[in-house]
Amino acid sequence: MQPGTHFAFGDHKEHGFVASFTSSVPRHLAHWFLEREQFEPVPGKPGLYRLSEPERDGPRRTRQAVHDLRRRGYIVQADIRLNPAVSAGPPQPVRPNTLLERRSRLAQAAASRTTQRSTPPTTSPPSARPIPPKPTYAPTVHLTAAAGGRSR
Repeated sequence: MQPGTHFAFGDHKEHGFVASFTSSVPRHLAHWFLEREQFEPVPGKPGLYRLSEPERDGPRRTRQAVHDLRRRGYIVQADIRLNPAVSAGPPQPVRPNTLLERRSRLAQAAASRTTQRSTPPTTSPPSARPIPPKPTYAPTVHLTAAAGGRSR
């Protein structure tokens, strides 16, 4: 193992995909990380963990565990086929990120010119009612004060 290594991943003929940790990582912390990556302790082998359900896309899940631990700053040694930096798995179908696509469409719409007219049309459609002209006079309304009420 390289000096400074925190975790090691590999193939085991009896246990499948396995992981172990070195003394540079506290036991409880290594146990916590490996369990979160779906590895379980091997009975009778202290410090050795095996991937649970290895038949369910085991190589990809192990590569993901190596990648996750490296991203957290740990030095991880892995077999060549389990090393995400060296061996990539088959391309996975990419699901479109609908939120990003929607935001992109909204940004494009905001940046483009509007199709709505900013001024009213100069010719009115034949089905529109004409607007009556404003009256030239102002109607006068006379209000009478009620007797006994307060004056204004």
